[in-house]
Formats: sequence, structure tokens, C-alpha cells
Amino acid sequence: MSTTPTKTRPEFPVIFLFGPTGVGKTDLLLHLDARLFSVINADSKQVYRHLDIGSAKPDTETLKRIEHLLIDIRDPWEQFSVGDFVNLADEACSRLIEQNKIPILCGGTAYYFKHFLFGLPCSPPSNPSIRKDVAALVDTHGLSRCHEMLRTVDPVSAERIHPSDGYRITRALEVYRMTGKPLSDFRVPDTVRSHLKPLVIGLKRPKEELDERIDRRVEVMFNCGLEQEIARLREMGAQRNWPGIQGIGYREFFDPNLGKEQIPDEIRKNSRAYAKRQMTFFKSLPGVHWIHPDDIKTLETLIGNFLSECGYRICDGMFCRTNVET
Repeated sequence: MSTTPTKTRPEFPVIFLFGPTGVGKTDLLLHLDARLFSVINADSKQVYRHLDIGSAKPDTETLKRIEHLLIDIRDPWEQFSVGDFVNLADEACSRLIEQNKIPILCGGTAYYFKHFLFGLPCSPPSNPSIRKDVAALVDTHGLSRCHEMLRTVDPVSAERIHPSDGYRITRALEVYRMTGKPLSDFRVPDTVRSHLKPLVIGLKRPKEELDERIDRRVEVMFNCGLEQEIARLREMGAQRNWPGIQGIGYREFFDPNLGKEQIPDEIRKNSRAYAKRQMTFFKSLPGVHWIHPDDIKTLETLIGNFLSECGYRICDGMFCRTNVET
């Protein structure tokens, strides 16, 4: 009796381009040939519509020059989980490879990169009833108190999750209520997913240089109308517990303990602290090629060598494979 061989998922190349907030990821993308590459957004704020200035979303001209996917795909009151990201990014990568384009996963949301690279933990799916109860707990007691509750039952997750990150606090408490075990007990796989062939590039600048860029970026956001963007969100009914409002640059405007004049400094402070946490995580990833964002030559060399190893060459302005198995 004959058996049908198991069909394995084809391996495809993916370029990971990450770095802390304000490092200059978007500017670097403009040096790439838009015919050959497409960008998959890996920034948790940029998935949301109406969050443009505070998320430093690429401007219209940049979006015209090089294709960006997974931008403006949710409304700010909607949840967008890391599982949603991994599934959509997988689909986007497959489509791009079929079009003979190379996907570049670009952003700064650490857990997007982590779970896309290694896979999702084996934690249980969401339970709507329990999640509703936990959400009511957050509404009643506030995020700060719920973060302390989390610390008593899952100190490892509490250390990883920012006290203002309502989605992740809610999820961690939900998992504990469902299973009686902390979320941190559900481990992420420690090997790269078998269908990925990654090139991992990290961007970094000296701390003083990055801090200056962050300060300048916050100033530009206010000059470009961040307060007006917040006003439009309030007109839409925006609340502090909306998932899209959880990010830096938005949540400060909804903090009842902050006066209007305190908000710019708070955003600068939070952005610097976030950049530090991002770098701590990114340095833990294996096989990272670290470059300065101004070092275009090294970037091009890394990408060229990687694609050559993957069997790609340029044919009539597009990529084609030179070693496709039949």
C-alpha cells in the first residue's frame, strides 16, 4: 500500500530589521529598491487607523515609494494580539514570495519579532466569559492596581509587562484564572520556526545620539499636530482602555494624573525608557547583525550576501530563484 508523502511548508527568506524607537528605521528603508522588497509593519501602534502622528507612521510619500503591509488594519478600540500579527505576517510573507518579492519585517515591537521568529507559547485560547470578568476588574480597580495583583500571582510576567499595558495585563490575569498557572509558565519555543530563513539586522546608535533623536521626534510630533490628533480621537469616543491608546504618545494624554504641560516631558521620559527596554530584548536575540542606520553599504552587503545564499538573483528588475527544487 502506497502512502502520500507529507507536504512540508516551503522555507522562505525574511529580513528582520529592528531597532529602538527613534533610531531611524523608516529612513533606512528608502534606500532599498521598492521593486524587490515590501515592508511588513512590526509596530503595534501603526496597525491602528487614526493613530498617525503619535505612532510616527510612515508618511504618504514613503508609503508610495515602498509597499507597507499591516498598517491601518484595525480601529483603535479593537484588540490586535500577537497571534493576530504572526498569522497575518505569515500570510503576507507567503504572498510576497509568490510575487518574487522579499519581505522585510520592520518595526520595534519586541514581542512581534520574538513570536514571529520562534512561534507562539502553548497558552490556552481566550475565554470570553473570564476575559469579561478580568476587564471589569480593570475598569473597577484600574491598571496600576491590577498590575500589582498580577505581581502577586505571576511576578515574572509582571516584571515584563508595563503597568500601562492593559491588553497584556488582562491576558496574563485571564490565563491565571483559567489555568491556575502563571502565563510565564507557558514557554515560547527556543528554535526558529522551520519555514523561516531569517536575516536579522539590528539598528543601534550611541545612547546620547538616540536620546537627542527621541527628544527631537517628540518635538516634531507636537509641531505636526499631535494634540489635534488626540482631540479627534476624543471626538470618536476614545477612552484610556482602548488598545490603540495604550502606546506611548497616546496614553499620556489620557492619564488623569498628568497636566497638559507635563505631557511632552512624560512622553520623552517614557520613550527613552522604552528604547532601553527594546535594546535589552533585541540584544538577547541570536545571530543579530548590528549596524549604524547610516551605514547603508553594510546593509546592502548583508542583504546581498543573504539573498545570494538563498539562491536569489535579479532578473529584469525582479528577484528570481536560481536553485528551486523540482
